Amino acid sequence: MPANAFEPYQFAGKTLKNRIVMAPMTRSRAPGGTPTRSMATYYAQRAAAGLIITEGTQPSVQGQGYTDTPGLHSPEQVNAWRTVTDAVHAEGGVIFAQLMHSGRIGHPDLLPDGLVPVAPSPVRAEGQLFTHTGMQDFVVPKELTENDILATIQDFASAARNAVAAGFDGIELHGANGYLIHQFLSTHTNRREDRWGGSVEGRIRFAVEVARAASEAIGADRVGIRISPGAVVNDIHDDPDHDATFMPLLRELSALDLAYLHLAERAGRDLTKRLRAAWPNTLILNPDTGSTPTGPAELQLIEDGTTDLLAFGAHFIANPDLPHRLATGAPLAQGDRRTFFSGGDDGYIDYPPLPLNDEAGVPS
Repeated sequence: MPANAFEPYQFAGKTLKNRIVMAPMTRSRAPGGTPTRSMATYYAQRAAAGLIITEGTQPSVQGQGYTDTPGLHSPEQVNAWRTVTDAVHAEGGVIFAQLMHSGRIGHPDLLPDGLVPVAPSPVRAEGQLFTHTGMQDFVVPKELTENDILATIQDFASAARNAVAAGFDGIELHGANGYLIHQFLSTHTNRREDRWGGSVEGRIRFAVEVARAASEAIGADRVGIRISPGAVVNDIHDDPDHDATFMPLLRELSALDLAYLHLAERAGRDLTKRLRAAWPNTLILNPDTGSTPTGPAELQLIEDGTTDLLAFGAHFIANPDLPHRLATGAPLAQGDRRTFFSGGDDGYIDYPPLPLNDEAGVPS
């Protein structure tokens, strides 16, 4: 029997109210790395999603790659996140924290005490990023030593424990989009010849060991991972034979019995189907829709079994009640992308939603 996007789904010991996922979207609204009350409002407004995955959250001071992104490495951050999770749970929502170490995607201006970005190998990313002092070129990152790698793995585990202490229902490891875990997977950014590089077995080791450590810390049923084979963002370059890297990765991760795989589809539907067949647990798909946001047309990917859960990004910004609009066929408000990273609450928690007639499911 075909699945329906608006049916409940059993997931990580929870019953999701639907199969719609709010995708992780960095918004840079946490000055000093600590979540704010506005963030609690923002996520609670969107608790109608079956699952919320937060913006990228650094597991350590070293892991920050953008301005005003939140962390999960201090008691103050844990306490502040508790306000967010309490607000979401009060609305009946389920929320996972995405743990993101940005690796070489960062700048010394964003880090304290003379720290610099780190990576598997000292390979500078092409391009620039925004800092509080303006746009800056990426720098050559410091190559992680063996001890650095082991410490970073424990940073992820500690952040996972902090997430549970903060009231999160689980965590997602960000292994996509050219950040640290992805940097270990790619031969472009990982040029090591020790056990953390070289062969496929070596290059996937960091991702597997981070997942293992997080699972041992909070339970595998509370841990998911996001991957993006074929993504070219942040000057990452995967080998053209995606199966050669990602199939062995999935075999190792499958043995850990993680809650889910979150696939950012960037290398075609055929690869998605092969990864789907190779993954034994829940699949969340962020489908490749080109330059347009994931929308109502993609709901059929749940119905035809391509995925279990479907991640929506941009449309959740201007449509806090997105699942209701999708279910009723109501029109979708269009957000102003100029406010995506703006300060304050403008375009963050104060988008005026289209008034709905709940009976007709159309604008009133």
